[in-house]
Amino acid sequence: MDTLLLARLQFATTTSIHFLFVVVTLGLVTLLVGLQTAWVLTGNQKYERLTRFWGQLYVINYVLGIATGIVMEFQFGLNWSGLSRYVGNVFGAPLAIETLVAFFLESTFLGMWIFGWHRLRRGLHLALLWGVALTAYASAFWIMVANSWLQNPVGYELRDGVAHLTDFGALLTNPSLGMAFGHVVSAALLVGGMLMAAVSAGHLIRRTPDHALHRTSLRIGLVTAACAITLVQGFGFAQFGPVGAVQPTKFGGGPEAEALTTEWAARFGPDDYTPPVLANVGLGFMILIGFTLGALWLLLPLLWRDWAIRLRFPLWLILLALPLPFVAVILGWIAREVGRQPWVAYGLLPVDQAVSPVGAPVMLTSLIGFSLLLGALAVTNWALLVRHAARGAADPALGRPPGPATDPRPAPAFA
Repeated sequence: MDTLLLARLQFATTTSIHFLFVVVTLGLVTLLVGLQTAWVLTGNQKYERLTRFWGQLYVINYVLGIATGIVMEFQFGLNWSGLSRYVGNVFGAPLAIETLVAFFLESTFLGMWIFGWHRLRRGLHLALLWGVALTAYASAFWIMVANSWLQNPVGYELRDGVAHLTDFGALLTNPSLGMAFGHVVSAALLVGGMLMAAVSAGHLIRRTPDHALHRTSLRIGLVTAACAITLVQGFGFAQFGPVGAVQPTKFGGGPEAEALTTEWAARFGPDDYTPPVLANVGLGFMILIGFTLGALWLLLPLLWRDWAIRLRFPLWLILLALPLPFVAVILGWIAREVGRQPWVAYGLLPVDQAVSPVGAPVMLTSLIGFSLLLGALAVTNWALLVRHAARGAADPALGRPPGPATDPRPAPAFA
């Protein structure tokens, strides 16, 4: 057993699982802001019920997502002590800011929003949700700042074999940051829109109560997903320019890549500095899924007519397409992370120098333990989401007024 391979497998597994929670959180909170804002501005109770229904699913995903994030953070010190020691002074700065934003501001706003129903004025309660959304986006931004530095180290100097931050502004203007952040945000909107559309389609297929309510959320989710896939494609293809400039070995060769590999061979010794084929495979399938989901635009005119909804066939297409954006998210992460191999910090710190000096049996135990724990959290999350989504929007627990339930109808469930 190879310690380095086990450490990489553990990082890939834990990060992939956590990333799925992140994109659902970002996507749903954006839709929630729109729903509650519409309720406050119009006073239409339809939007209140949708806010409560989707807010409950959001809270479930958020709580378990935080748990996966805490578990994932441990591996930096356990498995990648070389990374922490060598670039921790630079890489740790945006991560520290993200921790303050996510675990303090975002969690505080969310807690006040959850327990503020029927206790706070509508405007203040809405402002709290806006705070949750803005801090969620800020959290994602600082994570991407840290990741972009690993993709393209800037604003640092080496002193005594350790990288030190010298230009904080360079982190924010990193060529590897802007389009990648836009790509992640639009992918999250795609996931959130598809999740909303698919759950609504499931209720419409089974003819559960609140047909008009689920028809509204179906259209909101579908429009969001259709707009988001266009942004995903735009930000995705726009990254090829910056990637080629700062990582010439990532998706091709050429004189620049050859000169760079020659320089690396002189500094770090002879080695294969070509990224694994897996990076290009992931990229190819991600692009294929992106073009497939572009067909969402063709469904918009159909689902704006009641007769098209009664056909059910377009609804089944949406329901069956739900896994696609999640698969694309993982493939995109693979293309970005594997594409910079064999480096942890591109051109600065090789992967084999970043792994902790522990034995393979210890690393294998860590891989199994972390994978089982995060896998259990992921299964629990999706089981709870399916359970509460199937109950419908009759009377969600979130935001329920004190006293007896306002809607006496029994909660429907999928067979």
